[in-house]
Amino acid sequence: MMATIEIGSIPMQLNRKAIKHLHISVLPPDGRVRISAPKSMSDTAIRMAVISRIPWIKRQQRDFAKQPRQSAREMVSGECHYLWGRRYRLDVIERTGKHEIKTAPGRLRLYVRPGASVQNRELVLNEFYRQQLKDRIPELFNHWQTKIGVNAAEWGVKSMKTKWGSCNAQAKRIWLNLELAKKPPECLEYILVHELVHLLERRHNERFKASMDRFLPDWRERRDLLNRMPLAYTHWAY
Repeated sequence: MMATIEIGSIPMQLNRKAIKHLHISVLPPDGRVRISAPKSMSDTAIRMAVISRIPWIKRQQRDFAKQPRQSAREMVSGECHYLWGRRYRLDVIERTGKHEIKTAPGRLRLYVRPGASVQNRELVLNEFYRQQLKDRIPELFNHWQTKIGVNAAEWGVKSMKTKWGSCNAQAKRIWLNLELAKKPPECLEYILVHELVHLLERRHNERFKASMDRFLPDWRERRDLLNRMPLAYTHWAY
């Protein structure tokens, strides 16, 4: 059951679920707060737990407010797009034949048939990003699974609005956000390691952080780098 509550003058979305522990998420782009709480947890217990996290929530919201944002993409020549953390200018070239993207120094050349819609151009770009990730991920997966000592049953790439990655520890299934193709490669590696470590520890507790420190000592710097990169759009939907 979904409800809206206000704690410490901050509106929050409360969702009661069949879970054991309370979870608080601060979501991009503007820091909307979502609480997932056990069905059996009282309103008072929820409020007390959230009040103790108010300073953390406000820090997350300030970080989102400072983060640069791209305007909505129109998929026309001259636009700025990112690939592996670098800015590229888009060249839209109309021609007959298959839709595709080719890279050149500082340029992404988008070849489309005459009259292709903005939506179709975006589909071509997203498939390009998806392939970029799928070309890099297998080698990283093999390396880090061996180093961490875990085995994921499967992994995939998909568009996600509120997470950089996710891990279903029970099914051993990992998803990585399509947007990671736009970020520096070390950010992809950080998220991949983060999700694999969840196969050792599901929660973001001290054991989880100790494992991250052991396997990827600079993970906090990588996380901060990811948080400084521009968000995709100003009009994210959830």
